[in-house]
Amino acid sequence: MEKAIVVTDTNDVKSKVLTEVLKIAKRIARSGKGGLFVIISKDLSEGVYDPLFPQLCTDKPITEPGMGTVIEKLAELDGAVLITPEGKLIAYGSRIVKSSTLPGHGTRHAAAKGISQLSKDITSVLISEETGWIKVFQEGRIILETDAVDVSPGIMRKVAMFLSHRDTALLVSAGIAGAAVGGIPTLVLAGGMYLIVKTAFTSITSTLKG
Repeated sequence: MEKAIVVTDTNDVKSKVLTEVLKIAKRIARSGKGGLFVIISKDLSEGVYDPLFPQLCTDKPITEPGMGTVIEKLAELDGAVLITPEGKLIAYGSRIVKSSTLPGHGTRHAAAKGISQLSKDITSVLISEETGWIKVFQEGRIILETDAVDVSPGIMRKVAMFLSHRDTALLVSAGIAGAAVGGIPTLVLAGGMYLIVKTAFTSITSTLKG
């Protein structure tokens, strides 16, 4: 019998920020638009982007009430939105200087892949205007693909916890055998119901419960 993934709620700040970004990304995807978020520290962000618009940023974190709507509107501008792991807005409407070609995809994918290669502490979240799917990049790899279907807070929290810790033990301890094989797996969240763990050698599907 398949087991649900269980992740302890540790009040992890980065996980909360990732959760909020994914929620915003799903809203943008459902509206038929595209966008790019980069979760990056202030120090690492120096020299990696060029603002395309005058910048007027706030110290309020993305997790504060009302900020999600503000960030969503900024994400609809051309260019990327850069946010610290603590949820503070660094820049918006910005061109990413570092890019790396992803065959079959355009400049937004190249930017998402390229900037995530700079450090293991950088996460980029891309919303495809063409497909409506969301892709999360870490260390130059797509770690998560998800559709625009809304999911329960519990499922979103579990996914964000995995992304923030990048620890396959979170999956193995939940009873998904073989998740650690072949390194960090790719997660595919479709319809808010199934988490498909894809590694180099195997693919395991687990029903999630919020």
